[in-house]
Amino acid sequence: MIDYNNIIDKYYSENSRLRDILTTHSRLVAQRAIACAKAKNLPVDLQFVEEAAMLHDIGIFRCDAPGIFCFGNLPYICHGVEGRNLLEKEGLPRHALVCERHTGAGLTVDDIIKQNLPLPHHDMTPVSLEEKLICYADKFYSKSGNITSEKSLERVLNSMERHGKETVERFLALHHIFS
Repeated sequence: MIDYNNIIDKYYSENSRLRDILTTHSRLVAQRAIACAKAKNLPVDLQFVEEAAMLHDIGIFRCDAPGIFCFGNLPYICHGVEGRNLLEKEGLPRHALVCERHTGAGLTVDDIIKQNLPLPHHDMTPVSLEEKLICYADKFYSKSGNITSEKSLERVLNSMERHGKETVERFLALHHIFS
């Protein structure tokens, strides 16, 4: 068992708006992921799901997203790779993979190249059931606007359509498993 709060403390000031956004979002993702796992009686490590969900966006502070109080230098799309780097340094390689693989419905090398994303050219789609579960649950909550409001399936699908048919299909495959 890891103390994810200690890791969050290392990178986020205790009374900052960004920390509030990160922890609120992450807690909602963790709760939804755990609820889905329990409802479907999935053979997942629930403790790991909670920990990884709480840390999946740990890299956002290194990105430039002023609307959510992130004032780093990197494009927001890089937050998963940055999170992976941070958690690998913390000795949490399994948690690190969740960071890298949760963006969108996962990112294929083809997605990265076609969209000219500033990311390493390797597959970043979720592999383990836990990774898929957190990736899925994450899509129902935003870090901007009303962050505690759960998005409808229709709204999630509408937001994913701009990233292409393959992305929507990957998400629907996750939805089939977890809904």
